[in-house]
Amino acid sequence: MKTKTLHQTVRFKASPKQVYEMLMDSSKHRSLSGMPAKISRRVGGKFTAWGTHISGFNLALLSGSKIVQAWRATGWWPNHYSIAIFDIKKVPGGSRLEFTQIGIPPNRYSGHYRGWIEAYWTPMKEVFERGKIRTRAAGFGKVEISESKQESSEGRYR
Repeated sequence: MKTKTLHQTVRFKASPKQVYEMLMDSSKHRSLSGMPAKISRRVGGKFTAWGTHISGFNLALLSGSKIVQAWRATGWWPNHYSIAIFDIKKVPGGSRLEFTQIGIPPNRYSGHYRGWIEAYWTPMKEVFERGKIRTRAAGFGKVEISESKQESSEGRYR
């Protein structure tokens, strides 16, 4: 089964702990989409987001710095999970999130590529910079995409 890997790097005007909490706190996560989210804060614990559109379980958690999850969306191959890695580092002016998602079904790649930007990174930036989300799941920042021979893409979102 052929899959794709997605890489995105994004900077936030927020501490690594704030970025981690936005992703792992159920009520803060819900604020990104307006849809229910239930996220366990323990390794092995389950999560759902965007109602039940996204589901999975936590593989590794390092508070304020790293989240590794088995992650899937509705409509994927039965019992197929990708691995989502959120690596959060402190940088001058805030934090940098290095995001990698391994194992995306090829026919869902472009939607997930845009989806992370529209549904996560853009609203997170708005919350951290303005205190509120202006538009849910809409708008792009500058995105650079380059394909590699291993069927992976690297993107840098600013």
